[in-house]
Amino acid sequence: ELGWTESVPYLDRPPSPLEFYREWVSPNKPCIIQNAISHWPALKKWTSAYLREVVGPKVVSVAVTPNGYADAVFRDRFVMPEERQMPFTDFLDIVEKKVTSPNVFYVQKQCSNLTEEFPELVCDVQPDIPWMTEALGKKPDAVNFWLGESAAVTSLHKDHYENLYCVISGEKHFLLHPPSDRPFIPYELYQPATYQVSEDGSFEIVDEKSADKVPWIPLDPLNPNLEQYPEYAQAKPLQCTVKAGEMLYLPSLWFHHVQQSHGCIAVNYWYDMEYDLKYSYYQLLDCLTKTVKVL
Repeated sequence: ELGWTESVPYLDRPPSPLEFYREWVSPNKPCIIQNAISHWPALKKWTSAYLREVVGPKVVSVAVTPNGYADAVFRDRFVMPEERQMPFTDFLDIVEKKVTSPNVFYVQKQCSNLTEEFPELVCDVQPDIPWMTEALGKKPDAVNFWLGESAAVTSLHKDHYENLYCVISGEKHFLLHPPSDRPFIPYELYQPATYQVSEDGSFEIVDEKSADKVPWIPLDPLNPNLEQYPEYAQAKPLQCTVKAGEMLYLPSLWFHHVQQSHGCIAVNYWYDMEYDLKYSYYQLLDCLTKTVKVL
């Protein structure tokens, strides 16, 4: 009813700034853009051997979990990963299965980790996406580097960013919900906690006792418990696969759940959203949803 399609459309070329703003950003619609990053050296250069040579044993931040779910609801807690500082070559040994581990490893730290932790790689991509920068009149707040195992899953959530997600190698599998699905998507408040490794190598969940409770989505959209959350049956998810060389425009406030092929490498650009009528609409919808549940 609001103009969402049953599948994510493809563009065969990057749009002009005006076209992109009018056709996609303003109506808050996702699309997959082909041939937008085909000129990036990273598409050919970012092999495991190249990353070993260029980044080498430098210590980087790696999210480690026992189950592949970082920043997700588990045992009635919002559990964040152990953020382990480790040599990048040791991480690559795990991804390449040269070293076995019962745990799941994922370079997924945001806060512009590409520029902050992997500056050696910036010259192989772009510091921003020029047509997006012109369309929005601003530079990205963050440019992030992603590399991990296929068991690493991003739980369903939303961001206050206009997101350009570029896959360098492998595939990313997205399940998307428009903001208008908010009434059918459950949120609950959870005690925040963190995975910590005990002396025997097992994980324990340690509460962040001084932190406020975190609103998060407990539902797994791939296997929803409709007895517990019957409203979700009315939601209309879109699924898409973003392949190497493709870019997904993921609009602000869209819910997304992400899986990946093993060793998938991606870079994404977060541009801060405009807190305009779309944001006010979402806030109203969110408040109405909460009020109806109380009644």
